[in-house]
Amino acid sequence: MSLFLRSLLFAFIQTALTVVWSILSLLTFPFGPFTRYRFITAWSRIMVWLARALCGISYEVRGMENLPDRPSIVLAKHQSAWETLAFEVFLPPQVWVVKRELLKVPFFGWGLAMTSPIAIDRSAGTKALRQMVQQGRDRLAQGFWIVIFPEGHRFPPGTKGEYHIGGAWLATQTGAPVVPIALNSGYLWRRHALIKLPGTITVSIGPALDPSGMKAAELNRRVEDWIETEVARIGAPRSS
Repeated sequence: MSLFLRSLLFAFIQTALTVVWSILSLLTFPFGPFTRYRFITAWSRIMVWLARALCGISYEVRGMENLPDRPSIVLAKHQSAWETLAFEVFLPPQVWVVKRELLKVPFFGWGLAMTSPIAIDRSAGTKALRQMVQQGRDRLAQGFWIVIFPEGHRFPPGTKGEYHIGGAWLATQTGAPVVPIALNSGYLWRRHALIKLPGTITVSIGPALDPSGMKAAELNRRVEDWIETEVARIGAPRSS
């Protein structure tokens, strides 16, 4: 089967399963947050497996030993939709910081709402930061990790966006360790591209940073420096 047909089949199954799984996810409302999480993120596990089986996209994770033994804040590079699926496979139970309007997106947003996300109004300025800190403390206390993409949205390999300070601010306000993550998924799973390219994505987990005694700007700069240096070091994925 050609690469185009395999990618098209993947897209079809992903769309169909998203509709079904989102509706089923609404039925998990009476259960606790971790029960809901385990059910809903089974969809992500299926998608990651399917990407490997149909499109030849595998991955390797370096630095798992750097993950703290308590709920932490992940600040990660964002190159593709792949990491939004794969992080739920190899990282501890997590919630994301998302734009509130995403929860209104049919099917996908409905399922996302059941995972206890930190939903903020990004146009609200400092009020959004207060919302994030309030909800962030609650999620960390429940035992969830928090995943934030500090660039805000996906940037293709070789480019970068501004590292927004919100994740670093949350860490300095809660005292939670910060785990930086670099990756190179954008080479294989390109933004808005139907065709998925075969190869092995590298995910590199950096040493945790203790925010104690640091200003948010300093912490944000250290995260950016490590991620961008590591992204350049790991380079492009190995082809299959």
